[in-house]
Amino acid sequence: MAKRKRTESIEKKIKDGRGQGQGIDYKPWLKIQDVSSLGRSTRLKGIKVPRQYEFLSDLERNYFYILEFSDYVVDIREQYPLNGEDTLIIAEELSLDHPKHPKTQEPIIMTTDFIVTTQRNDQILHTARTLKYKNDLADKRVLEKFEIERRYWERQGIDWGIVTEEEIPKNLAQNIALIHCYYELKDIEGFQELEEIEIIDMSIHMINLLLRETLSLKEVFNQVEEDFGLRIGMAFSLYKHLLIRKCIQVDLKEAIDIRKIVSILAVVRDYSSKEDTM
Repeated sequence: MAKRKRTESIEKKIKDGRGQGQGIDYKPWLKIQDVSSLGRSTRLKGIKVPRQYEFLSDLERNYFYILEFSDYVVDIREQYPLNGEDTLIIAEELSLDHPKHPKTQEPIIMTTDFIVTTQRNDQILHTARTLKYKNDLADKRVLEKFEIERRYWERQGIDWGIVTEEEIPKNLAQNIALIHCYYELKDIEGFQELEEIEIIDMSIHMINLLLRETLSLKEVFNQVEEDFGLRIGMAFSLYKHLLIRKCIQVDLKEAIDIRKIVSILAVVRDYSSKEDTM
């Protein structure tokens, strides 16, 4: 098969560094402004890798929350490009139409939603994951594209799989979304003027109240706010900070209900707001 000439659009993305790098230096091949999304497109700043992430659907965003909260995930690269020459060859071998630009009808660069890097002990593993709503898997054309993608990663020796909404615990994703932006308390209203030692004292006091398992979350928050002269809502912010920092462990697969007594599974980290715990 003759080698195809890259389009101006593809060349520009390559020149801009799209789909290249790792960690904080990675730039996704596709950004929100590049495509029309069926879901709500989202930009988020990461915690482990503090760069802007680009998600083209709620499903992608929710999966990101789960990945980033994992103790084993060390890098996430979204909208990752596949080598165009390789996917054209695979499509030809399968007698399938390669995805094309709807206007120009030129072959496009296919992407995989996530390349996930995990580390367990000294072992580094890369996996490829594509996100799709379950109902969309009944579409023959969707499955044809996925077969090209599957064979591509098989030849790269990388595990590839499809993730649907059924593999993403809804409450867990919602809870992480709720606490995600509380990683740094200095950005939260009411905490800017507090000293670190004050925040540590509040954290210890809150955890001691929680460990008693006699008060609802709301009662704990009220007590902490009263004891430290805090504004209403600041104790809840502190609780979310302790959760996202993993200073305390609770069952995040259960919806957070401030009317209930929460069971602390473990106190696993120092309470310092400056310690990097994720």
